[in-house]
Amino acid sequence: MPEGNGRITRRRTIGEAHRPSIVAPLSIPPQHFYRTAALPCPYIPGQLERKLITELVGHEAMPFYNALSRAGFRRSHHLAYRPACTQCTACVPVRIPVAEFAPTRSLRRIQRANADLTMRVVRPRAAGEQFRLFARYQRSRHADSDMASMTFGDFRAMMKDSPVASRAVELRDAAGVFFGACLLDVLDDGLSAVYSFFDPEERRRSLGTLLVLALVEAARQRELPYAYLGYWIAESRKMAYKARFRPLEGLGPEGWRRLAL
Repeated sequence: MPEGNGRITRRRTIGEAHRPSIVAPLSIPPQHFYRTAALPCPYIPGQLERKLITELVGHEAMPFYNALSRAGFRRSHHLAYRPACTQCTACVPVRIPVAEFAPTRSLRRIQRANADLTMRVVRPRAAGEQFRLFARYQRSRHADSDMASMTFGDFRAMMKDSPVASRAVELRDAAGVFFGACLLDVLDDGLSAVYSFFDPEERRRSLGTLLVLALVEAARQRELPYAYLGYWIAESRKMAYKARFRPLEGLGPEGWRRLAL
């Protein structure tokens, strides 16, 4: 590190006495990346998954995370990660170009079916109603996952302890009943979905799809060009819904390109 850490120091030079000199700090500190141990892949049977992770800390966390997101990284709490599997490249980072997106007939039908709900972008909340719905969602949809055993403290940390700019899209009806939310990060070129949960008993509403549409609309209102959806895996039924949003761009060896779906 340069000496001085940005403070004004004093030194003597020939013909000058006590002239202050400024030592510029290192703008971005060195960053360490780690690769996790291999674990069974939750999406493709028989595959092992490994992740490349790094920590998001300090005042440079936001610009660093902006760059990482364009390189296909996602966020979980204070960590940014992306797949680093040795024999598999099935996970494709995807995003929706907001200006080009137009909902299909089936997506418009979902919007009409939920005309009684309103979408609001708020600061992430972790009150009782949010946690109760989250717990119901986990028990119904992901009972065998680690998230199903999350405590209120775990949930609060997920929603509130963010090293970057985060918000949540909430769905409510006219009476204020809470139907679902999408935790998101506000990037310099888009909104990035972190985690969504919703009422698992309202199957006819397709609330998961509605939250993606709400994410796109929130990005449009902020005049941001992209809505980042995380990873899409062609072989995974859990990821199939992301292919409904077109055009869809994927990150590959040649950068972000339109996917032929």
